[in-house]
Amino acid sequence: MYQFRRRDRRPARRGGPESAERRAVPIEVAGANVMIVGYFSAKEKSYVALMDAAASELTARGARIVGRTVQRRGVSDGGVKKMALPYSSRTLLSSGKVREVAAACEGADADVVVFVASLTEHQQRVLTGILGRPTVSLSETRAAD
Repeated sequence: MYQFRRRDRRPARRGGPESAERRAVPIEVAGANVMIVGYFSAKEKSYVALMDAAASELTARGARIVGRTVQRRGVSDGGVKKMALPYSSRTLLSSGKVREVAAACEGADADVVVFVASLTEHQQRVLTGILGRPTVSLSETRAAD
């Protein structure tokens, strides 16, 4: 007699309640040395103003800005067609830019890396591992209470 296999009913690892809690905890930037990283399309002409606004916001929260890095997408001929896409789904940035950010963080003794763009949970984990320091989006930072 043939038996049907039942589907495994264990909960998936993704999106469980514990991952939502982990993602909801903002990083405190007050008193921290912060490296700001921006990822912008070439269509975004005011990227310098956006980086300045992010620096002002973080400074108002008590952070010390120790460096800035910008990744532009669509500046070259090949990038124009893919302007809305990240360079990498793992890191958002190109591999060379990630190495540049890592070296800048080491040189400036940054405590935290703050991206102006939103990061997925996976991108945060990967970048935190590569850069050796907490990496978050600007929206996930907070001032000391």
